[in-house]
Amino acid sequence: MSTETTATAVHETKLSARGRKAIIAGGIGNAVEWVDWAVYTTFSSIFAHHFFPPGDPVAALLATLAIFAVGFVMRPVGAAVMGTYADRHGRKKGLVLTIGMMAGATAIIGFAPTYESVGILAPIILVIARMIQGFSAGGEFGSSSAFLVESAAPKRRAFAGSWQQVSVGAGVLIASGMGAIITSTLSPEALDSWGWRLAFIVAALLGLVGLWLRSSVEETDSFTTAKAQAEASTEQRRNSLFTMFVKHPKAALRVFGITIAGTLLYYMWVSYMPTYAAVATGIPLNQALTANFIAVGVFLVLLPFAGILSDRIGRKPTMSAFAGGFLLFSWPAFALLNGNFWMLLLIELIGIVLLLGYSANCAVIMAEQFPPEVRATGIGLPYALAVAIFGGTAPYITTWMNTNGYGGLVWVYCAVAAAIGLVVYLTMPETKGKALD
Repeated sequence: MSTETTATAVHETKLSARGRKAIIAGGIGNAVEWVDWAVYTTFSSIFAHHFFPPGDPVAALLATLAIFAVGFVMRPVGAAVMGTYADRHGRKKGLVLTIGMMAGATAIIGFAPTYESVGILAPIILVIARMIQGFSAGGEFGSSSAFLVESAAPKRRAFAGSWQQVSVGAGVLIASGMGAIITSTLSPEALDSWGWRLAFIVAALLGLVGLWLRSSVEETDSFTTAKAQAEASTEQRRNSLFTMFVKHPKAALRVFGITIAGTLLYYMWVSYMPTYAAVATGIPLNQALTANFIAVGVFLVLLPFAGILSDRIGRKPTMSAFAGGFLLFSWPAFALLNGNFWMLLLIELIGIVLLLGYSANCAVIMAEQFPPEVRATGIGLPYALAVAIFGGTAPYITTWMNTNGYGGLVWVYCAVAAAIGLVVYLTMPETKGKALD
């Protein structure tokens, strides 16, 4: 092999020092943003009754989960606004802005007054804070995915993109760990009065760390080059949202389809399973959170290796394995939930391994659909729409089904999503090896 060929191969597979710094800073910043997002779900069953009229704890939990869904409704708005901002002004500026909003909204929830103190104003404050969080999270995914994939070596894009989900999972892991520690060490009275607030305040402080890290990274070459070309061109630079709909509608629709199964099953297994298991089977919440903590830890360790596998064999086979596996696993997963810690842990672990096929690929395959001038918007908006429709409603729907006698059919809900995903993944074009501008 010639020296030139060897150098080319190294360039295509080895991350530069700048790329490694981008992954570290971007990943840590993304993780602390998702701590802020996930801590709401982790503690929802504890603080729910504080924000609504007393009397019916199930109704309070459902109302709190409805506000959880409201946050998802704001995600497409945030994706459209912040994606357009990141495509015009840079990934770095977009990421700094989103984490600042997330930390501020989390602090508001931590200090929010209760229904007993201020009446109807309490749930209004909770809704507004969750809307800000949703807006921030909507802008986060497209910008962070574009930033990580654009910072990668050509043949390590899935590996680099997998760190977007590693950092999301790390955020959920930290939130679950906080939940396990706080619920295990505090008395029920302390947990109910101030323990849940401590979790939100710590999460907000972590957001400030992420803000500092994101302020220290450089902009990607892909965005810088695209911006320079646009400034040198005599053509007027169009809004990236308009460009996405006019020039890339098939790619946007494909991103939406790719997200359906992944987001629903991800939120069921990674974010909501502890609360669902506690409500459906009576397992103590601290045990359910501990099982979730262990499973997410395994998920984080395996994700980069799943990204390397995708870089070697392709996006289609790894994503199809995820959807096909859940199509087969959905029924036994819910049928075997029985309130036993070890059974819950086994179910969590199997689902987590299957989720690797989606989570290692989602950032890279979405980034590979679009040119840089529309990439953050193209990734963020279709993804956020699918997440709002299928991810944000999953906790509410499954809790409602369980409390109204339809708990035995939750597996059908998950299996249908997996079947839709399998069709999308088997029919989409393979983008491994595609040139990324």
